[in-house]
Amino acid sequence: MLAPVLAQTFHPEPDFYVGWLTLALINAGIAQSKNRSGLLWWLLSLFLGPIATFILVTFCDRLPPAPI
Repeated sequence: MLAPVLAQTFHPEPDFYVGWLTLALINAGIAQSKNRSGLLWWLLSLFLGPIATFILVTFCDRLPPAPI
């Protein structure tokens, strides 16, 4: 009974990867606009995807500029 369900595996199309990487780049840009590390948020977005976007937009306020 479960054999057909278990036999189906997740095989994403190439468009899935393009969208996921695009979202990661957008998140890096949002992070940089809030004076946060774009590289760190890009890496987090690779693993968390839309969850990282939600965290970044909802819970991360803009930081003051770093003193020079």
